[in-house]
Amino acid sequence: MEFATMARSKPSQQLSQAEIERFLVAAEALHWSIVKPFISPHCEHYRATRVLHEVLLKSVRDVTGKEVEFIRWFGGGSA
Repeated sequence: MEFATMARSKPSQQLSQAEIERFLVAAEALHWSIVKPFISPHCEHYRATRVLHEVLLKSVRDVTGKEVEFIRWFGGGSA
């Protein structure tokens, strides 16, 4: 097997700046796909997407160490 002779590198302890930027692009797209639909706050889909949204916003804060623009605009993610 050819790949068996390749040197293994130690995993990074954190994302690179380029990886953080890609993560933020994907997180913002997911954010808008969650908040854009106009659905009743009493339905199960609404509750499920709000839980996902809270986790997404917390992850963005944890990875970046700050509030990014789409979170500030949304009001910090409070449901």
